[in-house]
Amino acid sequence: MIKIIADEALENTRLDAGLAEVLEGYSRAKIQNLVKSGGVKVNGESPKNSLKLKSDDVIEIDETFVDTTDIKIEPEDIPFEIVYEDENMAVVNKPSGILTHPTAAERTGTLVNGLLYRFGDNLSAVNGDFRRGILHRLDRNTSGLLMIAKNDRAHEFLAEQIKLKTAIRKYLAVVRGVINEDFMIIDKPIGRGFTDTCKMCISVDGKPSTTEVRVLKRFENAAFVELTLLTGRTHQIRVHLASINHPVYNDTLYGFGKMKIKTQEQVLQAYKLEFLKPFTEERIQLEIPPDEKIIKVLKFLEGKESNEK
Repeated sequence: MIKIIADEALENTRLDAGLAEVLEGYSRAKIQNLVKSGGVKVNGESPKNSLKLKSDDVIEIDETFVDTTDIKIEPEDIPFEIVYEDENMAVVNKPSGILTHPTAAERTGTLVNGLLYRFGDNLSAVNGDFRRGILHRLDRNTSGLLMIAKNDRAHEFLAEQIKLKTAIRKYLAVVRGVINEDFMIIDKPIGRGFTDTCKMCISVDGKPSTTEVRVLKRFENAAFVELTLLTGRTHQIRVHLASINHPVYNDTLYGFGKMKIKTQEQVLQAYKLEFLKPFTEERIQLEIPPDEKIIKVLKFLEGKESNEK
């Protein structure tokens, strides 16, 4: 990890240009790609290349990130459902078990590979080739609705709605334990795990994170809940629910443990989206039914209760 504290010489300099001046062996193109790939943090945040630096900004460069400048992501016939589509965007239903976009370690079999097969070059390039069309992401084993931008203008229009929280994203999950409140708000900052960098955790130095929880149905030692994201941190729902001792069903990364009924990791689905159609005032509302993991676990819990009566 390379750590740089910006000084007066970097004040008001673009991030990519400034780093190209101070880092030996790093071209501006390589730095731009590294920033887009997530290998650069400024004050703990993922920046844009156009960020104007300030004195005392803390810049961290992860040297383990692979230079993807010359790596081409290939189209693949990955099956997924298109729930909504117009000339500027689409909403797809990402299956559980596939990554949203490629990483340095996995460059095939992702949703982006499938998007390239379906839409070709008709995808926004704001976040680089590895994230063509991607506005927000879902974890590998979380299924559900994702907005896809077909051009950069639509990307910016939709991303602004996510930033201003006018785009509504709701999830369904089954969690361990009974939540007594019908409605609650979890407002806890989330940061990178201290010992396991694959995990996130509640941290006083983390980013502000807020999740609304509404109980839909209670079972003997479980609850079926609807969750609304008011921020969009990595693993936010999973971390927040684990922090109140109600981890998502079968989420082994965040402490659920083993249960009798098996699923492909966490029972969590992005099932509802509301947003403004690009460049209009028309509000689009989309909802999909519970996926097979949720149905499987609910049937198990309902059957268990019936057998105990």
